[in-house]
Amino acid sequence: MLIRNAGPADTPAILAIYNHAVKHTTAVWNATPATLADREAWLADKARRGFPVLVAEKDGAVRGYATYGEFRAFSGYAKTAEHSVYVDPASHRQGIGKALLEALVAHAGRAGLHVLVAGIDASNTGSIALHEALGFVVAGRLNEVGRKFDRWLDLLFLQKILEPPLS
Repeated sequence: MLIRNAGPADTPAILAIYNHAVKHTTAVWNATPATLADREAWLADKARRGFPVLVAEKDGAVRGYATYGEFRAFSGYAKTAEHSVYVDPASHRQGIGKALLEALVAHAGRAGLHVLVAGIDASNTGSIALHEALGFVVAGRLNEVGRKFDRWLDLLFLQKILEPPLS
């Protein structure tokens, strides 16, 4: 498996993975699938703002992607980022999410970030376990703040303070 920076040619695969999550999971709390133009603009905006989009390539195909971006729009949060990791459903439980998250944590550390934050549906035990295995800790829970598939969803925040911490 190869973890690398995403390029424009990866956008259709990223779109397919994202839209599967939109249509079938609570990994993203959006009910509207994205278009190719949406994802192209998203990828260009990430690049313009200096945020990574990493892809996991296996057997010549993109199997997952990960990114981070601004946590909150105030200068005091400049060293904190919120991240996302998505894996093609046919590639679950193959170590792809772990490899992507490890690479993203390493990238964030090299970029001088101090904290990575994950916002996860509280019922997504697989994602929570993955994050905890990589040193993320539960930092808070917001009950019934989201709604999808005709039910209320709780948001669990996990965080990882990156080493070495900035002074």
